Amino acid sequence: MEFLQDNLIYLIPVLGLVGIFVMIAKSAWVSRQDAGDDNMRSLAGHIAEGAMAFLKAEWKVLSYFVIISAILLAWSGTLVETSSWVIAISFIIGAVTSAFAGYIGMNIATKANVRTTQAARTSLAKALKVSFTGGTVMGLGVAGLAVLGLGALFIIFYQLYVVSTGSSVNGVEMEKALEVLAGFSLGAESIALFARVGGGIYTKAADVGADLVGKVEAGIPEDDVRNPATIADNVGDNVGDVAGMGADLFGSYVATILATMVLGREIVSADNFGGIAPILLPILIAGLGLIFSILGAALVKVSNDQGDVQQALNLGNWSSIVFTAIASYFVVGWLLPEQLELRGVPFSSLDVFFAIVVGLIVGALMSIVTEYYTAMGKRPVSSIVKQSSTGHATNIIGGLSVGMESTAVPTIILAAGIISSYAFAGLYGVAIAAAGMMATTAMQLAIDAFGPIADNAGGIAEMSGLPKEVRERTDKLDAVGNTTAATGKGFAIASAALTALALFAAFVGIAGIDSIDLYKAPVLGALFIGAMIPFIFSSLAIAAVGRAAMAMVEEVRRQFREIPGIMEYKAKPEYDKCVAISTKASIREMIFPGAIALIVPILVGFGFKGVFADTSSAEILGGLLAGVTVSGVLLGMFQNNAGGAWDNAKKSFEAGVEINGKMEYKGSDAHKASVTGDTVGDPFKDTSGPSMNILIKLMSIVSLVIAPHISVTEGLQAKADVKQQTEHVAATTPSSQTTANPSSTLTY
Repeated sequence: MEFLQDNLIYLIPVLGLVGIFVMIAKSAWVSRQDAGDDNMRSLAGHIAEGAMAFLKAEWKVLSYFVIISAILLAWSGTLVETSSWVIAISFIIGAVTSAFAGYIGMNIATKANVRTTQAARTSLAKALKVSFTGGTVMGLGVAGLAVLGLGALFIIFYQLYVVSTGSSVNGVEMEKALEVLAGFSLGAESIALFARVGGGIYTKAADVGADLVGKVEAGIPEDDVRNPATIADNVGDNVGDVAGMGADLFGSYVATILATMVLGREIVSADNFGGIAPILLPILIAGLGLIFSILGAALVKVSNDQGDVQQALNLGNWSSIVFTAIASYFVVGWLLPEQLELRGVPFSSLDVFFAIVVGLIVGALMSIVTEYYTAMGKRPVSSIVKQSSTGHATNIIGGLSVGMESTAVPTIILAAGIISSYAFAGLYGVAIAAAGMMATTAMQLAIDAFGPIADNAGGIAEMSGLPKEVRERTDKLDAVGNTTAATGKGFAIASAALTALALFAAFVGIAGIDSIDLYKAPVLGALFIGAMIPFIFSSLAIAAVGRAAMAMVEEVRRQFREIPGIMEYKAKPEYDKCVAISTKASIREMIFPGAIALIVPILVGFGFKGVFADTSSAEILGGLLAGVTVSGVLLGMFQNNAGGAWDNAKKSFEAGVEINGKMEYKGSDAHKASVTGDTVGDPFKDTSGPSMNILIKLMSIVSLVIAPHISVTEGLQAKADVKQQTEHVAATTPSSQTTANPSSTLTY
């Protein structure tokens, strides 16, 4: 036990390595599975080539951004005591690792899709095993890289800035180490935003084009080989829902842990680990969550074609959550001293455990509520199905109504989670609750990533002309995948809300402010500006999808018109033309929305520095962040759930639904109305909606990085020092003198 206490800091990256080794083994297993006949392999090859072409084009543009940003960060790091030029290296490592996490997911997805199709020729159980194992590879890769990267970099910076100088773990040198480490999170979230927006524009431009011309105008199936946009559509599933989601949750994972570490530095801890236990706890919980996600993933299986896929996924998910909760009890009790305090709020180690449990419960409840609003057969989706019978307009009205309604219960859950975790352990409780929620990210991402793999598998089955029962099996997986994709996005937006609050608290501490006063006009004005940003961001993203989709529609129509024989299977469509349209549009259109998240905090933080005598720019920036967070969370929930509900309303017609005593199927007028709803919901759920959580966190991280540059002199630490001195004077002064001089006490 003594050896473990002395070397605990080195155990953390080892847990990350365990996840990576298991990932490699599972990836090798997927690669060994049968990839089907030559036609199937050829189609899968087109999808893989298109996905890789997009990533290369995206990485080329982002490499310029990373280089320029790193130079600016290196320069700015030399201007303040609590930062360093090394933050640029940290930033580059975070950006590269985030991009690599997305690549891991996309690479395995483009292998698992065709192998899932081939497995579906045998049974649903085999198809689930292949597709979910592919998703597990992505989940373990993302979580493993995050734990390994954060753990290893923290060891280096801790040794470089704290141990080598003999400084206090609660002092300026530790603040410097964590500020430099924040560069890793900034790099990860920056890449995540561009990957999410770019991938979302790509996939939805192709999807909308394929749907509107293929299904609605030409009347051919969704993934018909005659549709020129079908390859681009399948590529989009990988670059948006897989690579984009991988980078997204990698950034969320890292940001949550970092925010908790920054707050943990402020806690004076009489522990057996040199006082760094509150800093190490969130990374250790993440590492343990990774291990328990591996165990939970082993439980996901069905026995036959009648098996409940959703129930199997839920079993794995709940198991990993329960295992993590049980382990957290023992880890917290072993790691932390019995009593702690942060910013005047005392709490116990048991309170910290309860806060972690709150985070796990909030994450689980958010998934349950999202599943209810987006799953087939539930009241919300059924209401949209019913309204489709009276036309396109009523379908749209129904979807908008469901999306708006779906924000109520999740917001109450989030508010209850924030309040209860704060009641247990103050701001550290809120942060560690977010860390607890994100602990099972590997499992959450495995569940989420299996959906696009199943979707691609169904597309390959359709394009290959495989027997009907094969498509039926892949459709079962795909329908569940639509729901798990929505629940994954609900989980991500919930984590963003808690993480943003933790980052906000960390920003307040480093910036030296202790409140955000809405009575001050500049702060209130910034609050409104912040609330507006998610709307303009969504507008830009949705408009980009619209423009790219228009180009796709025109191209598909041109090919149907100018290439004779496509509809008779006598001529092959020019798939590469559609892939090129999506690639160019997504790379071009992702720049401006991404720039908003990076530039606005810098403009506010430095632009208002010293402008108002009684209001610091840090406080104004705090108002901006508050507006962005509240508005972004609600808008993200609305768009994700509305889009997911529209999608599964359309899917309902594929199995057949009864409306007013009449059965409706694909090709009916009601089905066509549902296709319109799904088309409207596509950019909601796959472009702008899931980008909200990255927007929220990225703006908070940028603010955290610039906080030392806009810090006010009389901040939290200065006031805490005054308070300590005053209490000392009061304790050594006769009570009569204290009473006679009320000004000697300080209210804090």
